Amino acid sequence: MRYSSAMLRSDTLLSWCPSAFARALLLGCLMAPTAVLATPPAPAAESPTPAPRPLSLGLTAVDGVLVGHHRLADRATGCTVVRVDAGAVAAVDVAGGAPGTRETDLLDPARTVQQAHAIVLAGGSAFGLAAADGVMEWLAARGVGFPTGGGPVPIVPAAILYDLQVVAGAADPQAHPGADCGRRAAAAASDGPVVEGTVGAGTGATVGKLAGFERATKSGLGSAAVRTTDGFTVAALAAVNALGDIVDPSTGQLVAGARSEDGRRFVDARRLLRGEVDDEPTAATEGLGAPPSSNTTLVIVATDAVLDQASATRLARMAQAGLARTIYPVYTPWDGDVVFALATARRAGEVDLVALGARAADAVAEAVLRAARTAESLPGLPSARELEAATDADSPTAGSAP
Repeated sequence: MRYSSAMLRSDTLLSWCPSAFARALLLGCLMAPTAVLATPPAPAAESPTPAPRPLSLGLTAVDGVLVGHHRLADRATGCTVVRVDAGAVAAVDVAGGAPGTRETDLLDPARTVQQAHAIVLAGGSAFGLAAADGVMEWLAARGVGFPTGGGPVPIVPAAILYDLQVVAGAADPQAHPGADCGRRAAAAASDGPVVEGTVGAGTGATVGKLAGFERATKSGLGSAAVRTTDGFTVAALAAVNALGDIVDPSTGQLVAGARSEDGRRFVDARRLLRGEVDDEPTAATEGLGAPPSSNTTLVIVATDAVLDQASATRLARMAQAGLARTIYPVYTPWDGDVVFALATARRAGEVDLVALGARAADAVAEAVLRAARTAESLPGLPSARELEAATDADSPTAGSAP
């Protein structure tokens, strides 16, 4: 033990004390460690806020978010995993009439667990929910999860879309994403640019099925990111498998949707449902295609803001507006539309939830448009890009000088 320098003069000081009690009291003070007399340590410096990541990354522009895809070999289906290994406050808003989900009750603000460690989106209808098993196993093996006495338990909500018509039936168990798909997508997850198009959960996605599935257009998976005026990043990832058409809200133009009988043009669901196209039947009136649960748009919204679960739930609900702007019709009895929200809390500061939610809807709208525009065709299911290229080739001015 180190002592103060005053103790070097203890004999002199003690000789001045007139009583035994005073001498004992003074001796106790002189014997005190210098740590008690030292200047308190300076408070630790706050961790610096990480520099904003490029918005061109898509969902991974939000610090702490990783995205991975896996497509089944020789199958038009797959899964997408969004990992937040450090945990993120999670919430959900279900607006569609035919959802297929797992662990969404856990995301109610009244529940005990407030954070998730990954979210899984998968094809395969309800069979595809098994992909979350593989993600849980993969994360638990690496010590990620809600701590319990028996080891970490990863919290992994999931949602699925119906692509069995593209995959060719429910009877083949190899046709559905399962635990192995989830493991592979989790292992592939990175913070690099999100791969878009006919990938992951968007592999078998289609849109424009009001005139029957045989007239659908290939869709896929898209992602976009925006930033609020006060510096928070909010981004979206969407696997778009809607019954309705995809409309660009900035122009009102169709991007993808139900095709005409010859398959060469879009017929426009807005006109179909208004009765403005006399020679085009609809699934609702003619009994074509689109059985219950055969459509769904799945969305994950993420932000680096600090939110509690109630605020994250409001963020998910406000983000739904992005679907309403770009999909017509939306939230139908035959769609299972779901929006998840994640808040990684990587950027401190007061949050304007109105602005954050409004920008989240912007990101969702852009992600939906990108899902339609980046998709690649499958046999019998042309993409919007293919149809646009064919239209340009048929144009009388194709190849002429501008």
